[in-house]
Amino acid sequence: MSQTQQNPNGNVIAFQGSPGAYSDMACRAVFPEMTTLPCAAFEDTLQAVHAGEAHYAMIPVDNSSAGRVADIHHLLPASGLHIVGEHFQRVNHQLLGVPGAKLDDIRVVRSHVQALSQCRNFLRERDLKPVVHADTAGSAAEVASLGDPTQAAIASRLAGETYGLETLSEDIEDAHENTTRFLIMAREPIDPDPEAGPVITSMLFRVRSVPAALYKSLGGFATNGVNITKLESYITDASFAVAEFYADVEGHPDQRLVRLALEELSFFSREVRILGVYPASPFRQGKTDPRG
Repeated sequence: MSQTQQNPNGNVIAFQGSPGAYSDMACRAVFPEMTTLPCAAFEDTLQAVHAGEAHYAMIPVDNSSAGRVADIHHLLPASGLHIVGEHFQRVNHQLLGVPGAKLDDIRVVRSHVQALSQCRNFLRERDLKPVVHADTAGSAAEVASLGDPTQAAIASRLAGETYGLETLSEDIEDAHENTTRFLIMAREPIDPDPEAGPVITSMLFRVRSVPAALYKSLGGFATNGVNITKLESYITDASFAVAEFYADVEGHPDQRLVRLALEELSFFSREVRILGVYPASPFRQGKTDPRG
């Protein structure tokens, strides 16, 4: 996917959160020439693309420390959009306070639930009270507006610069290689050339309600040597008897072995839906720094 692709509304990419959020940083890292559009909720972010207010949406799906981002995999299928790219963003959390605040004075720390989870050890060691906020940058904006030296936010350096806060402690995340994977969504799908580089195919499928259906449906990937890099299940109804699966696999559906694996998957499944076929991030081969 070309980073210089033009969109119908001023080269805009939407993200969930306030200016300075990690999603904002991810947008700037991948598309430095585009204008970022903050949105209140993930639904609003996806709708901005539908409405033509933005060409792309940058959506976080997984974090190496805290796991998957809640609700995203339920929203993506209903969005009607297509995955056209992925990005791995290194996440360095900063403890931000109002000018003049001291680390020893902090009693309350505000941030998104994922950020609080990723800094759990830091918070527990200092007996700091976590308060959940809708997003990291929004928590920084709130701390700035409160002006209370006992309150701090966990957010990015960009958020600190945006809202005039000072860094009281740097890189407080528990895991040194704390990284978030983002998906780039668009109204139209792309068809990358598998000869140009590695490709990822993302899909949803629902297996038939018979014994060993999942085992049999995935057998084609094993026998054809197709690597599954991600597989997750989601309950889809109140009976808890029907599960939907999200999977990422290496390869393009037009490649023979991938095609054969998908045919076997379809035979044992009630439904198979391709969400996107897109170039694999160089980060998968260790070729780039995920900090952007």
